[in-house]
Amino acid sequence: MASNESVLSSAYLAVEYIDSLLPDNPLQLPFKYAWTYMLDNYTKFQIATWGSLIVHEAIYFLFCLPGFLFQFLPFMQRFKIQQDRPETWEGQWRCFKMLLFNHFFIQLPLICGTYYFTEFFSIPYDWDNMPRWYLLLAQCFGCAVIEDTWHYFLHRLLHHKRIYKYIHKVHHEFASPFGMQAEYAHPLETLILGTGFFIGIMVFCNHVILLWAWVTFRLLETIDVHSGYDIPLNPLHLIPFYAGARFHDFHHMNFVGNYASTFTWWDKLFNTDSQYNNFKTKGKTQEVKKTK
Repeated sequence: MASNESVLSSAYLAVEYIDSLLPDNPLQLPFKYAWTYMLDNYTKFQIATWGSLIVHEAIYFLFCLPGFLFQFLPFMQRFKIQQDRPETWEGQWRCFKMLLFNHFFIQLPLICGTYYFTEFFSIPYDWDNMPRWYLLLAQCFGCAVIEDTWHYFLHRLLHHKRIYKYIHKVHHEFASPFGMQAEYAHPLETLILGTGFFIGIMVFCNHVILLWAWVTFRLLETIDVHSGYDIPLNPLHLIPFYAGARFHDFHHMNFVGNYASTFTWWDKLFNTDSQYNNFKTKGKTQEVKKTK
């Protein structure tokens, strides 16, 4: 155990040393100014509550915007996964109304508890205690691993034939997903699967910035896998074992298998990606036949 701690300590010091040699990030000073301005002009309750709500809404719809615009761009249709199922105005409007209900009547009450959470655990807001960027990345990755594990097992449970039609069927209303549909779900599902988001926060949070960094990463990931488009050179695919849009799109098309939210390891371990693997194999075989 002592040797492991020594290795981790040495790795941390090495990263600190390398970081000290790099030139100052040109975005750091404007971000520091904005952060200190926020601290000087708003209370912790306002920052934790209304700040978190604004971050969630702004990030969510900002990340949804590219996918929404893709439907109007003919040259992007080559990247659409289920090309025979285009988006409809009726479906998108229905999705948007459900989103507003979930965001303001389910998620906002939970967000209102953020201030009390940070006070109870003495989580700092100040600039000096803000973790470095690489620690934030590591914490977000840890949160993603925890959330993915929770999501896999609870999501799989929600597909049980005795309860599927009462809760999770709402999310599967769209067999061909689109970005805005990422949080389109029954209110109970929002609470059940959303719990996984908060477990990582309970484990890793040492500054309020992690709340916003983690929600940003989680929204980016879930909107990407629900986008319905497999965009080339997607930087998220640099993440080891990242599932991606094709992996989750198959879940919506097939309804069985591929239960994890972010990574592929749980589905591989329990062989719940077998139908997806067979589907990919058949697709490659058909492509080979076409080229002959």
